Amino acid sequence: MLVDGGNAFDAAIATAAVLGVGEPYMSGMGGIGVALVYTASDNKVRALNFSGCAPKAAAPDIFSGDMKDTGARSPLVPGNVAGWLALHEAHGSMDRERLFRPAIEYAEGGMPVTRLNAKTMANRASALTRFPSGSIIVGDDGSTPAAGDRLRMPQLAESFRAVVKGGTQTFYTGEIAERLVKGIQAEGGLLTMDDLADYQIEWQEPISIPYRGYKIFTTPPNSTGFQILETLKLMDGFSGDDLVFQSPETLHLMMESMKLAVTDRIRYGGDPRVKDIPIQGLLSEGYAAQQRSRIDRAKAAHVSGETFAEGMPSGSLLAGSPEAFDGGMTTHFAATDRDGNVVSITQTLGGGFGSGLAPDNTGIFLNNMCHWFDLEEGSHNRIGPGKRVDFCVAPTQTFLGDKFYASMGTPGSWGILQTTPQFLMHLLDFGMNPQEAIEAPRYRYYGGVSVQMEERFPVEVRKALEKKGHEITVVEPWSMSVGGAQGFRLNSASGTLEGGADPRRDGLAIGW
Repeated sequence: MLVDGGNAFDAAIATAAVLGVGEPYMSGMGGIGVALVYTASDNKVRALNFSGCAPKAAAPDIFSGDMKDTGARSPLVPGNVAGWLALHEAHGSMDRERLFRPAIEYAEGGMPVTRLNAKTMANRASALTRFPSGSIIVGDDGSTPAAGDRLRMPQLAESFRAVVKGGTQTFYTGEIAERLVKGIQAEGGLLTMDDLADYQIEWQEPISIPYRGYKIFTTPPNSTGFQILETLKLMDGFSGDDLVFQSPETLHLMMESMKLAVTDRIRYGGDPRVKDIPIQGLLSEGYAAQQRSRIDRAKAAHVSGETFAEGMPSGSLLAGSPEAFDGGMTTHFAATDRDGNVVSITQTLGGGFGSGLAPDNTGIFLNNMCHWFDLEEGSHNRIGPGKRVDFCVAPTQTFLGDKFYASMGTPGSWGILQTTPQFLMHLLDFGMNPQEAIEAPRYRYYGGVSVQMEERFPVEVRKALEKKGHEITVVEPWSMSVGGAQGFRLNSASGTLEGGADPRRDGLAIGW
């Protein structure tokens, strides 16, 4: 798109569509997402929320077993198509036919299958074959595409053509909407024509913090990017010997800061239309100072986990009180253009192939984002009619002064909120370029004092952390569990861009 004279918005929309063919288990027309959009003409950052919502019939008591994890009751209203076309309407320069042409050509002619694709498709075969649409991926003999095969999705190509012709109306009130609803209701699902027709994207003000002379933006709730910013806000209070790359002391402070931030996200995250979220307090200087004082430099604190739990283990960290202060399977990509516009998007189906269901020969795999809702009473993120889910995706954009500096983001479910502060600190604190910042070893907490660390962390560092009480599990040197970051930064003095792509997953940084 850029070579043909298009802008960053054109490039982002075309990329979003093609990824639905190239990584059909991660994203596509049946998914949801969010975007950060920087428009150079007015030097302004905006957020675009196309994270879907629960069907109007959704209620905790109608979900049992794995109903919110897979199958016809697991999808939210898909928001991606509405989001892509809202970007096109606001800022695109090419017509829809040109933007969707590559996706149509790949879906019809075939997209080469990577090793990661082949592995993921094989792992999800049993879930896919629960539904007739599983034949898109799984053969009659149970086989799935091997690395180097071409995956053809002609039904998806026709759905793209319908969107080219009819736009959002086709997808949300027209032919595609009717087929999606017919297919999903035949399997006992909840989505209705009204659910699709009533769906609206939302342009929002992003949230941000100052950080060592930079300003870091991310998406506001229902995205829980505030966990990223809160972690960095705590780390902003440390310097000198407390801020050394791969120092056990620095890693300990980072891990403990993340734990404090995750407990706040569990308590306060959710749909801001249903419950006030004290963002101003969570990101305030006073609250950061109080939370920072809770860190024990000699001992790892226990956390209950990454999601809401009715009964928290004794000794687990509890959330703070910010009101007192002023104040899977996901993909990430970004594009910039000759004018300096930047589009940073994270979009997802949830789990691999989402619900596992592509209704009524549409070729569109629907998301399973109901999985990320809670069913327990007391959670702000409890499923309900029309609610937005506590959404763990959170792209970031960083500015130096009033000039764009970097776009960085990653997939990785709840791990997004832990791994993003790590590679941002690699970039902003430790003098790395984007590729170095992305490649540097990362870790991820789950619950208790258990932390997974990539094998490339030095043995002596891991041993020092174990002495502080961290229970370390060593994972492979390049682990998908810590995300698959993509990003670039601008050297404004020379006008050059430096890109980075994560070897942990498929990805590429390319420019002209």
